[in-house]
Amino acid sequence: MPNRLTPIARADSRQLTAAEFYQLGNVPPEAEWFANLDNPRTRRAYQIDLRDFMTFTGIAQVDELRTVTRAHVLAWRKRLEARQLSGATIRRKLAALSSLFDYLCERNAVLLNPVAGVKRPRGNGNEGKTPALGDYQARALLDAPDPDTLKGERDRAMLAVLLYHGLRREELCLLKVRDIHDRRGVPHLRIHGKGNKVRHVPLHPASAERLHMYLEAAGHSSVAHAPLFQPVRHTDRPMTGDGVYKCVRNYAAHTGIAIDGLGVHGLRATAATNALEHEADIARVQHWLGHANISTTRLYDRRQHRSEDSPTFKVSY
Repeated sequence: MPNRLTPIARADSRQLTAAEFYQLGNVPPEAEWFANLDNPRTRRAYQIDLRDFMTFTGIAQVDELRTVTRAHVLAWRKRLEARQLSGATIRRKLAALSSLFDYLCERNAVLLNPVAGVKRPRGNGNEGKTPALGDYQARALLDAPDPDTLKGERDRAMLAVLLYHGLRREELCLLKVRDIHDRRGVPHLRIHGKGNKVRHVPLHPASAERLHMYLEAAGHSSVAHAPLFQPVRHTDRPMTGDGVYKCVRNYAAHTGIAIDGLGVHGLRATAATNALEHEADIARVQHWLGHANISTTRLYDRRQHRSEDSPTFKVSY
């Protein structure tokens, strides 16, 4: 046996040139942090927030962020408050900056996170602002699409999946036919959530029936890798988030549901609120929704705010 290390791969099998290898070795940690953000919406929001901070401080190059102190962050927070931004927006902007500096600390690019210790606006109580539908409104929305057309069959199934399972918009668009599967003899949905986390949710009978009718009409039930929900005119492609949003808004308008800010997330809030009001365990609802923190789930727990439970109606003279 030769007394030397055996090369793992032959030199002529390399896919990176020497120049590319050394160039990647010099990628700044700021760029690594940004590339590590998996969710496109988070990446876009954080990019806007960091650009806002850099514009305020006059920083032109990302490596100049390493000279930032807590005084810079406090001055920015004061400016954000002067712009009368909501507390949630200010918290998100500070969270974006803090996330970057946490990574820089981890990479030893900076010694301290200047955002640490900077007070952030408090949330407005334990109730979220996302509007939720009442039961009668949810039923009206579920029945709004025309069952005699392919588009109507698709939209009936899509609204059922949203209202009976509380999916995010992106999660709905990522569903494929193979994501309808059995676990221990029970039909489930395989949901690809934030951070590449997969969860399995039992399929509600109402959703199962509508999905069966839709797939039978659409004709792609045997194509396991096909997107589950597809545009009517462009098959083999998934519905876009914008298309799903417009669909929800159009049916809401058609049924006379006039709620400011109602979108796909409102249907998620409706599903969560309804489950909690029917005594679902909040820890199970957390897993069902794919929340990393139970405090997020509590935003949908509106049982303490139901008018019918108010002490007002307990008073009797």
